[in-house]
Amino acid sequence: MPDEPSGQENTHTFMGLRIAASGAVLAPRSETQLLAREAIRILRASDESAPVVVDMCCGSGNLALAIADALPSAHVIAADLTDGAVAAARANVERLGFSPRIHVTQGDLFDAVASHVPLAGVSMVVCNPPYISTARLEGASAHLLENEPREAFDGGPYGISILQRLVRDCRGVLKAGGHLAFEFGEGQERQALALLERTKSYDMIELVCDPQGRPRVAVARFSGRSG
Repeated sequence: MPDEPSGQENTHTFMGLRIAASGAVLAPRSETQLLAREAIRILRASDESAPVVVDMCCGSGNLALAIADALPSAHVIAADLTDGAVAAARANVERLGFSPRIHVTQGDLFDAVASHVPLAGVSMVVCNPPYISTARLEGASAHLLENEPREAFDGGPYGISILQRLVRDCRGVLKAGGHLAFEFGEGQERQALALLERTKSYDMIELVCDPQGRPRVAVARFSGRSG
């Protein structure tokens, strides 16, 4: 049996797994399970026997762990920028017994995975990025920073700075026919669609709604064209 998280950490159930989170990472949200379920559905529907998946902005590692748990043949690389997030993800991966199949690495977006994935050989990139604007974090959403780090929320002046880089740069690692799946904030569906369509590198673009009918996840297939 995996060890239980220590009493000093907050624990959260995510896709049936007990994930430990401290103030260094975003606590797993229920809405992110929509992204996890969609990613797992697509991977299960593919004919790949051993898909390679990148969980970018991995935080506590909840998405990487959910995918590895659902797909025993998958190899997952989880990446984040901060020391705290990388430490939290590695601790969860080790405690839950996924060390052989999940590798946690550190760096600025795809710089973190460059030496860990085959060139144009990734089946899927999943990401729950920071997507709240800096102004909102200094105003109406300032309460979010009371117990969780700014890096987990701050998406720049318009909330899409990380999404812009994600949509552009993941084309360097995805194989043709691979998928990008990411979460975005309420009301950001038009920006998410525009980012994907503007690159002219994706097709089969779909927005997935939460139980309240609000679009919260974007999924797109990489065509193999760089634009």
